[in-house]
Amino acid sequence: MEMPKPEPTDLTRPYWDALHEGHLVFQRCSCGNAWLPARTHCPDCLKPEPRWERASGRGRIVSWVVYHTAYHPAFADKLPYNVTLVQLAEGPRLLTNIVDPNEALAADAPVVLKIEWEGDTALARFRLDHIPA
Repeated sequence: MEMPKPEPTDLTRPYWDALHEGHLVFQRCSCGNAWLPARTHCPDCLKPEPRWERASGRGRIVSWVVYHTAYHPAFADKLPYNVTLVQLAEGPRLLTNIVDPNEALAADAPVVLKIEWEGDTALARFRLDHIPA
């Protein structure tokens, strides 16, 4: 079964285009607040027109869960898989997957971006920083 695909909009297209080009971007307001996912206004001060910034690709694990049940048939062959909250070095948090074994996950572990492809869709996943690529 085919994986569910994101449906980019005018608002989210810069994010998906950047991943396709090999890097991760996030939004930042002139007030300094940074976030993901994309929004039309800053979630802190409500100013419109945030700018996109390129992320370093580095971050830390905040939390994670390991799924042992597939709630969509397309995920059945990926079991068990993790869904991990990563805080980017620049501040935003992103729900993602860590590509290393689930047993290696640890709170505050450093991670680095590893873009992976599902068909023609580039996804922001991460690997533990101390494990070679």
